[in-house]
Amino acid sequence: MPRRPRPTLDPYIADVAPTVEALTDYDYTLLVVYIRMLDAEAAKADWREVVRVLFKIDPEKEPARALRMYDSHMMRAHWMTQQGYRHLLMEDDGD
Repeated sequence: MPRRPRPTLDPYIADVAPTVEALTDYDYTLLVVYIRMLDAEAAKADWREVVRVLFKIDPEKEPARALRMYDSHMMRAHWMTQQGYRHLLMEDDGD
């Protein structure tokens, strides 16, 4: 099995998260971002602050883009907790 990318603290973030029912290299790279988003949600952080900090975009200047990014990545973060984690558990990285 090919080696997957490691999570990155400051990854490239696409405007829309993946929607496929399998883990992507993008998901592996964004694992830390997904966890931080879920933590922010649990803390009832304002979504605009989350996009400023994690996505490094200004939701006042680009409100539609910011909300689209937030919503799609939050959906993916929830998918990771409900289904995606199973893919992580089933993978053997050869170590």
